[in-house]
Amino acid sequence: MTVEEKWEEILLMVKTEYELSNIVYDSWIKPLEICQIINNKIYVLVPSDQIALNYIKKKYLTPLKIVVAEVTEKDYDIEFILPEDAKKLKPVKSIALDDTSENSAPVEDYNLNPNYTFDTFVVGNNNQLAHTISLVVAEEAANPEKKFNPLFLWGDVGLGKTHLMHSIAHHILANHPQLKIQYVSSEVFTNEVIEAIRSGSNSQIKAIRDKYRNVDVLLIDDIQFIIGKDRTQEEFFNTFNVLYNAGKQIVISSDKPPKEMLTLEERFRSRFQWGCMADISTPDYETRMAILRKKEELDDFELDDEIIQYIANNIKSNIRELEGALNRLMAYSRLTHVNITIETAKEQLESIINPDSHKTVTPELIIEIVAEHFQKTPDQLLSKSRSSDIARPRQIAMYLCKQMTQTSLTDIGRILGGRDHSTIIHGIEKIEKECKKDQSTQNLIETIRKKINPN
Repeated sequence: MTVEEKWEEILLMVKTEYELSNIVYDSWIKPLEICQIINNKIYVLVPSDQIALNYIKKKYLTPLKIVVAEVTEKDYDIEFILPEDAKKLKPVKSIALDDTSENSAPVEDYNLNPNYTFDTFVVGNNNQLAHTISLVVAEEAANPEKKFNPLFLWGDVGLGKTHLMHSIAHHILANHPQLKIQYVSSEVFTNEVIEAIRSGSNSQIKAIRDKYRNVDVLLIDDIQFIIGKDRTQEEFFNTFNVLYNAGKQIVISSDKPPKEMLTLEERFRSRFQWGCMADISTPDYETRMAILRKKEELDDFELDDEIIQYIANNIKSNIRELEGALNRLMAYSRLTHVNITIETAKEQLESIINPDSHKTVTPELIIEIVAEHFQKTPDQLLSKSRSSDIARPRQIAMYLCKQMTQTSLTDIGRILGGRDHSTIIHGIEKIEKECKKDQSTQNLIETIRKKINPN
């Protein structure tokens, strides 16, 4: 995602990480807008006066730069400007790219992370088989081997399944530019199918089928979220059959193997097992150290062994959190010009690392992570909006607050925007009923649980 797309998240992280009160956040941080990005400099609009600009620059420039670097993994200069200065900025001209081949579209068009390649994937005992098979699939994509089609990758959240899928796609784009690929998360696929059905337009349904069936390689992430959604399942089932019968490569990921998906229909289970299944487990200490060292190398950043060992010893189950800890120290060091000592590392990582103890789960943490999962903001979940794309995440937050904390229903309602007792009960019961009859909802809840507390 671009800085603009992550901007709201960045501002909320400044509030959270630097413990700003609501009044401070609403007065100084929330009104900030990106005006333009030119040559690695973000021009941030301060919609008030010079006094406010000077104060914001003095107090919040460094925190903002640190969080931007942490979220984007890239250092940006930031300049605060007033509305009258914004008019003086020259518009950025679009750069025309030479269309040298059918697959010459930028990486962003494929929804791929440019950092997720085989070169940046650290191989350990926990993922060696999955890595090897993924590389074979990528190299043989033009003529898929039946024993590796489909390739079914499975493992817990944050262990590298998506990294491997993106690596396969990047390798194919680089070495088989004549092949047409499509990478999609199951949530996006589901939303596209739902929108097509809602529209009642045959042409829109046909467009979706053409999009996913006229490809050489289909990669679909987190397949567990399709289970239980009848029309989406049916579309995927037919798409799978069309591609498989045409000898096209299919790559699927999930948080568990087919045999453990209790409500998965037999016709899906058998097809998922036609090819090859490879799991990715929790990395051991040596692999965690290697992951951190690799990231140091890629980012041209070096820490003392004691600090790397401290991170590897205290973050054990999630590679994203492992790399996120290093991102935070790197951003802090580069933007404050402070050398990282073990004391500095412990202070900066206090919110990420709790040695030898579980993360304290609070309603506020649950709301934050549920909002992030659904690409919303905590403020949206606390708002009065009743739209389905807000109401459902809000009800899931209610349910998880009840399940994962000792907070009373009255307090849950108060924290979630001042809602009354009966509203909270209704939301919790609704999700409870869905979990009992819908495997995809069970999978969704479990995924968010692991994000809240991976220990």
